[in-house]
Amino acid sequence: MSHLTVPALIDDSARRFGDSPAVVDGDQRLTYADLAAESRRTARAYLAAGVRPGDRVAIWAPNRLEFVLALLGAQVIGASVVPLNTRYRGREARVVLERARASALVLVNGFLGADYFTMLTESVEDGTESGEGPVAGLPHLHTVVDLGSTGQEGTIGWDRFLAGAESVTPEALAEAEATVTSETVCDILYTSGTTGLPKGVMSAHRQTIGVADVWATGASLTEADRYAIVNPFFHSFGYKAGIMACLTAGTTIYPVRTFDPPELMAFIESERITVLPGAPTIFLTLINHPRLADFDLSSLRFSIAGAASVPETLFKEMLEVLGFDQVAQAYGLTECVVATQSRPNEDPLHVAETTGPACPGIEVRTVDAEGDDVAVGADGEILLRGDNVMLGYFEDEAATAEAIDPDGWLHTGDVGRLDEHGCLKITDRIKDMFTVGGFNVYPAEIEGVLTSHPDVVECAVIGIPDERMGSVGRAYVVPRPGATIDVAALTAYCKTRLANFKVPREIVTVAEFPRNASGKILKRDLRDDA
Repeated sequence: MSHLTVPALIDDSARRFGDSPAVVDGDQRLTYADLAAESRRTARAYLAAGVRPGDRVAIWAPNRLEFVLALLGAQVIGASVVPLNTRYRGREARVVLERARASALVLVNGFLGADYFTMLTESVEDGTESGEGPVAGLPHLHTVVDLGSTGQEGTIGWDRFLAGAESVTPEALAEAEATVTSETVCDILYTSGTTGLPKGVMSAHRQTIGVADVWATGASLTEADRYAIVNPFFHSFGYKAGIMACLTAGTTIYPVRTFDPPELMAFIESERITVLPGAPTIFLTLINHPRLADFDLSSLRFSIAGAASVPETLFKEMLEVLGFDQVAQAYGLTECVVATQSRPNEDPLHVAETTGPACPGIEVRTVDAEGDDVAVGADGEILLRGDNVMLGYFEDEAATAEAIDPDGWLHTGDVGRLDEHGCLKITDRIKDMFTVGGFNVYPAEIEGVLTSHPDVVECAVIGIPDERMGSVGRAYVVPRPGATIDVAALTAYCKTRLANFKVPREIVTVAEFPRNASGKILKRDLRDDA
């Protein structure tokens, strides 16, 4: 890899794939040469707005062309990108912006009916000083760019933001770009910690590009491929295995904003899409869709379905019903995005059973509670080590030391077993986390919201299997003495405070919880009960 920084990667792909389409978003089309030029224009606009190397730039927007430019433009000048989940409510976004001390925020008002800027400004706690910035309580945030409009008060529209580029000289851009090395922090992806407070996973430029290279090689991506990216750009899958993987291979990026099955199938047919990864939910929905036969999906070549427990027939049906030439499974987490990946042309039943062997540059071990390796076929905690394991958590040395031991092994908190071929099967989560339609959900965060309700004295949230979403949340709640739980009202309370995929699907009232000797709730018993 000669391109160990994003600016070098952009130049490399402009040189190799100049006139090939880089991004096709409706009527908007950019070639690889255009992408390099427009990324640099966005970089100059950031400089004009006061963003400097080492700053954090947050992006709160769906999959669209401008997201790609906002991302690359920041990385060209050595700013770290902090993507925000499009389903966040104001409070959730504020916590991340605060912890990252982001200096600029690119958002789009109106996506899925959400006014992000108003949600953010209204999430301020009483008594907070307004300060000089556009959002009270976020003193570091000096610029808010709105992709979706001319910019309401406190924000500036995208076109006006880009116009600022004219005031920045090529020399000033070159000076900022010269600060970027392979070790510069490229992105900080916030993952809700098991404590409920989000932790920022830092990756260097070489690591983000390394992940992209590994994924692109595993998928045999080329410039002939047309990759529909359904996975959100704010997620490591849509960003590193999506945008960045395409850049390394000259593949065309087709951003998909929302998952609408007939729309997606019509899109695959009209654009002759070849690569379509996603959460298993997506493929289960397409396979069982009543209108499947109406569309020609014969262009589909490659898919990876990961991020949730999968029915064992899924990969066989992806090949036979949807017509993919090759399907794979992979395992990773924000702290190490692609750790294992199926080998090409594996038996689909084997693909369903394991997530494949370790990727190049990554070592995998499974250990017992004492840290000793377990036997082949036995369950143990999954440990990972290698080039693409995160640098650490942003400004959180204690959490970093807890996650990565002195020998460099990342303790994932996931349980799995290795077979005789070194292929990994995921069997459980130590950390109680569950996955809803491809999104990680951490019970501690939901429990914090539930217990803030006046009628709830205590609660526990677990994931229960769901045919469509992989799993969904079930909350067990103990009411305060004298109170009765109104399930609809409590669900509505959660909906205003949590992204929709985190809202429990079921709420069950209980008088008391099963507990261990130290008084801790035994979630294992709740799961067995479920």
